[in-house]
Amino acid sequence: MTLTPQQDVYAPTIVIGAGPYGLATAALLRRSGTPTVILERSERVGASWAHRYEHLRLHTTPGTSKLPGLPLPRQAGPWVSRDDYVRYLESYAAHHRLDVRLTTPVLRIERAEPGSGPMWLVHTPDGPVPTDAVVVATGRCHSPYVPHWPGRATFTGTLLHSAHYRSPAPYRGRHVLVVGAGNSGTEIADVLAGAGAEPVRIAIRTPPNILPRSSSRWHAVGRLTEALPLPWRDHTSLLTQRIAVPDLTSRGLPRPRTGLYTRNVLEGVNPVLDHGFVDAVRSGRVEPVTAVQGFDGPDVVLADGTRLRPDTVIAATGYRTDLHDLVGSLGVLDEDGLPLAGGPQPHPEAPRLYFAGYTNPLTGVLRQAGIEARAIARALRRETAHVGLQPRSPRSERTPR
Repeated sequence: MTLTPQQDVYAPTIVIGAGPYGLATAALLRRSGTPTVILERSERVGASWAHRYEHLRLHTTPGTSKLPGLPLPRQAGPWVSRDDYVRYLESYAAHHRLDVRLTTPVLRIERAEPGSGPMWLVHTPDGPVPTDAVVVATGRCHSPYVPHWPGRATFTGTLLHSAHYRSPAPYRGRHVLVVGAGNSGTEIADVLAGAGAEPVRIAIRTPPNILPRSSSRWHAVGRLTEALPLPWRDHTSLLTQRIAVPDLTSRGLPRPRTGLYTRNVLEGVNPVLDHGFVDAVRSGRVEPVTAVQGFDGPDVVLADGTRLRPDTVIAATGYRTDLHDLVGSLGVLDEDGLPLAGGPQPHPEAPRLYFAGYTNPLTGVLRQAGIEARAIARALRRETAHVGLQPRSPRSERTPR
């Protein structure tokens, strides 16, 4: 059944997004006795994960990747694959008996009329849904971002975002330029080179902080060192990299000058966990080049003036939250489109409107999903008790299906 305004539907709490943050928050809200409905724009739970490239594996261990109330299956191994993680998210929704309404996009959130009862109206293509509280969990990686490079429209090769890259098979024997040296870009470049793409180059604006994949337990180190001064943490992280990762300056990839902790604070980026990228650069299978300056017909123009003529450019250039259409009229976003308040603390002008999943902590984003879910469930429970709110039961009134 779809949403229709004639049904006078009602949901005490609405979570927007059926990814890890949305599922974890809904599970803990349900556990605390708060009736909750998840609205998901896609056709399945965990759709954003299901649409990532086939060889993706989590960069965090199962113990730090699980959501509250259900461990990852042991047979998934130490580095969980994309497909195994999607199956886990589907199992998680079933295990906690979550009320997930698929193919139900949310267009915008508005304040309800004062004195009307519910605080918010959640607008869908089939009509508005009144609710007492909303958790926005659409995620940091909502919409692929490709820079507006000069001459981009003139490029005669193939340009795609890494979100639309699936596997290395179509690129065998082809010249590929990967743009961006984060975890996705370095992993894609390494796999392409190993699968027969040639040559494979990677355009790098800022040298990444690289750590061996075996050191993924730096998430735990990050938790232990949070109270220490930032310069000290940066110094030790750079020293660790110097010891663990060979100097690739002669191959076009100089050592980073900024520590991983400062980069996380200033840019919201995490270090690259090496899945084979370092060896690929050392062996020459992947060639680092300078940043992309623009396009000129078949050519890609680099910052140092070099011109390349790749068959394909894969832009591993990140994502945008795209929250403006959803909540842009409420005054809750900063100039970069990120929530001014997140987790259990709503904006003062938007009580019972929560945002989950808009940070990128060094301690791990999937671990953070459980932390924020618990905090939001506690905050909403306290708020409900404080105002004496008695939400109507979804059993006695029709809710969107």
